[in-house]
Amino acid sequence: MTRKLLFGLLGLLWLAGAPARAAEITAPDALAKSVTDEVLAVLRSDKDIQAGNVRKVVDLVEKMVLPHFDFVRMTRLAVGVNWRKASPEQQKSLVEEFRALLVHTYSATFVAYRDQKLEYRPLRMQPGDTEVVVKSLVNQPGGKPVTVDYRMEKSTDGWKVYDVVVGDLSLVQNYRGSFETEVRKGGIEGLIKALVDKNKQLAAGQTSTAAK
Repeated sequence: MTRKLLFGLLGLLWLAGAPARAAEITAPDALAKSVTDEVLAVLRSDKDIQAGNVRKVVDLVEKMVLPHFDFVRMTRLAVGVNWRKASPEQQKSLVEEFRALLVHTYSATFVAYRDQKLEYRPLRMQPGDTEVVVKSLVNQPGGKPVTVDYRMEKSTDGWKVYDVVVGDLSLVQNYRGSFETEVRKGGIEGLIKALVDKNKQLAAGQTSTAAK
């Protein structure tokens, strides 16, 4: 995972902080703007998160971020054409493991947060649109701004994120290449095993960090 993509994921954390009922009645860009201050306040004031409290970070990710993801669509896009080769049980496992992988990634992003600032661009949206791209800019102290686009789809539960594009790098496309490699080596089961092993490795690393 690149540093630029981590900044993009951080931006998405700000986007995903509101209750689902607000997403049902609020335009996606307005929703993003309204929750920015709230989530920033948590990141800036919570000493446990700043100190790297992994359990608290994971809990925050679970409560504030995951309800706003369409993990099935994200996983399907990341797996690509190989998705059709997976059985329903394998598809379920892929979604669960990809979800866990993003939890670990977001947790690391929370801990790495410092003083990035986020601004949203005007939304291009027509009445009746069910898919939009929310564009933003992450300003980094001492660094160049990073563009971050959130691809979102309107569902019965409100607006859901199914991809994040940082600069020219798509989150799902970033994983697609490595997923294809794992399928070529060991089939769908090989990909599932690779994800399971990666999640165990990340969980062990976070546990080790928390113990220090």
